[in-house]
Amino acid sequence: MGAMHLLLLTLSLLSLSTNAHNITEILSPFPEYKLFNSYLSQTKLDGEINSRETVTVLALNNAAMSSLAAKHPLSVIKNALSLHVLLDYYDGAKLHQISDGTTTSTTLYQTTGNAPGNLGSVNITDLKGGKVGFGSAVPGSPLDSSYTKEVKKMPYSISVIEISNPIIAPGILTAPVGSANITAMLDKAGCKTFAALLGSTGVEKVFETAAAKALTVFAPSDEAFKAAGVPDLSKLTNAELVALLQYHALPSYSPFGSLKTTKDPISTLATNGAGKFDLTVATSGDEVTLKTGVGSSRVASTVTDAPPLCIFTVDSLLLPEELFGKAPSPAPGPATATSPAPAVSTPTPSPATAPSPVFSPPAPPMESPEGSPSEGPSQSEESKSDKAGADVNTPALCKALLTVSASVVVSFFLA
Repeated sequence: MGAMHLLLLTLSLLSLSTNAHNITEILSPFPEYKLFNSYLSQTKLDGEINSRETVTVLALNNAAMSSLAAKHPLSVIKNALSLHVLLDYYDGAKLHQISDGTTTSTTLYQTTGNAPGNLGSVNITDLKGGKVGFGSAVPGSPLDSSYTKEVKKMPYSISVIEISNPIIAPGILTAPVGSANITAMLDKAGCKTFAALLGSTGVEKVFETAAAKALTVFAPSDEAFKAAGVPDLSKLTNAELVALLQYHALPSYSPFGSLKTTKDPISTLATNGAGKFDLTVATSGDEVTLKTGVGSSRVASTVTDAPPLCIFTVDSLLLPEELFGKAPSPAPGPATATSPAPAVSTPTPSPATAPSPVFSPPAPPMESPEGSPSEGPSQSEESKSDKAGADVNTPALCKALLTVSASVVVSFFLA
C-alpha cells in the first residue's frame, strides 16, 4: 500500500509539472499566427505568458497583426499586445456563460504600472446572436473586436482564442518621443549615486550605445551604497570600477518575465569570456534574485520596460567574485605561536581530559540555498535514522519521491 501511495503521489507531482505551457510552441503549428507569435518573442511577452499559471491569449491573425504593427516602435507594440493577454481563463464555452452578459478582465498591461484606472483591462460582452465582443474597459470605448474561434486550450492553465481585430485602449499607440535618458530615469528612481558613477567613468555612453540595440540595467538604489559591508569603491582602479558598473547591465533586453524563466548563467557587459563576470538568477514565486558568487540582490522594481531597454532597481550592489573574491576568509583565531596546536598524534582526545583547542570561527555561509538546514550537534546513527524524515526539506522530499517512484513505475509495468 505504501508503494502505491508513493506512486500516486509521484504521478500527481508529474501531472502538475506538465501544466506548464509554452505559447511559442502552441502557436508554431498555425502559420496564420506567425506574425503575432514573432512579436510575442520580440517583445519577450512569451516569457511573461509562460510564467503565468492561468492566462488567456487573444491571438490576432497575420492581417490583423500587420495593421497593429505598422508604423509603431516595438515598445508601443508590446503595450498593445499586453492588452491581449488576459490574466484569467476563457474558452469558447465560458465566453457564452458570462454572468449578466458582460465582465471586465485584467490584462498584462495592467501589471506594468503604466495603466491608470481601467486602461489595462478589457471589456468582454456576450452580444446578441451568439457573438462575443471585446474592447477597452475605459468607459465609452467601442466593442470593435469579436470572438472568432478557439485555437488551443489546456483547462485551466492556458487558452488561446482568435479575435477579429486588435483591442486599442485610448493613448496606447502613442509612441514615446526621443531617445531614453538613462541617467535622468535613474535619478528619478532614487539611484543618483549609480547614475553619477556612470557619468564620471564614461560608462553612461557605453549604456546609451548598447541601449540602441538591447540593454537591461540593474541599478542599485542610493541606500544600497550605504549598506554595511559595501566595499570602499575608491580603492578600485578606474578599470575595475568600469568593470563593476558594466557588471550591472546585460547586452540584451530581458524584462521581468524573461528573468523569471532564466535557468542558465547570463552574460553582462563586463563579461569577457570563459564564464567571467556572469550572473545567475534564482526565482521564488514572483521574486527574482541575482547571484554573483559573492552575494545576492533582489530585483526590487521596474523603472522602465520599453523594448529594447529595460531598467530595474536592485537592493544591493552586485559584487563579482572576479573583483572581490568569494566568501571572505575568517580572521585567524587568537591561537598563534603562544597557543599550542592540538597534537596530530591524538585523533580523538577525551573530552574530559584534553584541552580545548582554539579554532578559527567558520566562514559564514555564502550562496547557500534558502532554507538549507544548519548542522546540528553530533548524534548517534540510530538517532539520525529516526529523525531523517523530519530533517528533509520539501524540495529534497520531492526529488526523493520522483527518484524512488521512477523505479516503482518501471517495476509496475514490467510486472
